[in-house]
Amino acid sequence: MLAIISVVNFGMFHLSPGDATNRYFAPNTSKQQLAQMRNQLGLNKPLPIQFGIWCKKLIHGDLGYSWSQRRPVADVLTSAIPATLLLTVTALFINFLVGVGLGMVSGIHWESQWGKWIDTIALFVYSIPVFGLGLLSILLFSISLGWLPSGRMIALQTAGMSDWEKLIDGIRHLILPAAVLGLSTAAGTARYVRGNVQHIIQQNYVRAAYAKGLPVNHIYVRHILRNAMLPVITLLGLHLPYLLSGAFIIEVVFAWPGMGRITYDAVFAKDFPVVMAINLIAAILVISGNFLADLLYKWIDPRVEIT
Repeated sequence: MLAIISVVNFGMFHLSPGDATNRYFAPNTSKQQLAQMRNQLGLNKPLPIQFGIWCKKLIHGDLGYSWSQRRPVADVLTSAIPATLLLTVTALFINFLVGVGLGMVSGIHWESQWGKWIDTIALFVYSIPVFGLGLLSILLFSISLGWLPSGRMIALQTAGMSDWEKLIDGIRHLILPAAVLGLSTAAGTARYVRGNVQHIIQQNYVRAAYAKGLPVNHIYVRHILRNAMLPVITLLGLHLPYLLSGAFIIEVVFAWPGMGRITYDAVFAKDFPVVMAINLIAAILVISGNFLADLLYKWIDPRVEIT
């Protein structure tokens, strides 16, 4: 799977017009100088040989050298991956907590007015592109109300701050991008959970539980939530690619120093080693996320077999 993804990413990158030497082009740049740059970067070699060289380095644990940042790709990613994971994991937690919670409430009270309002608001949020939701949140909470920072991971001036103040500052910078990313996916999760709960709540075993006089909270958790969660676990695993792609956009909107910002800069700089490394890591994270979802599925329902 990773080999196929790498071949596709390599082909798409080299099918796009231009190369890394375009950024150095100027009216007084000679063709000989550009040819020398291509030779130094290995761009004059046939594509299969370029791909073979990249694979050989990867096998030996070498992700290459960033052409635009002039340092090893591993160093470029060392600071970016934790920032993206922090943003994505927080957004996934918000997605699960808000999406499942609102879906349960909306599904149980699907005939009431406020149950329908929750579903309508979820549909409205789900319909807004993630970058539009990010810009709206900056306009409202940063510019108009001044409650939260509009960008970056930490404040520009942290000298003199205590550890506690730095922690609070980091949380304040995390709230907006994580909330936008998490809520944009939570809206879809809520509508999915609502549909499942509506179906389960009309099953005979749930009606029998009510007839027996079992506590309502027991029925909600043991009979409705547990059965409604089975397909949701799979859905959350499928949400991971969306969260990663959404994180790339959100990182650009909020100037978050993660893989998205680096990818954005690397694509425009035609920085092949960085783009290939980030695509490979993103593929590993997506595959790992789906495998984790399969394990959770089996943990909730032991009848499931993982092949």
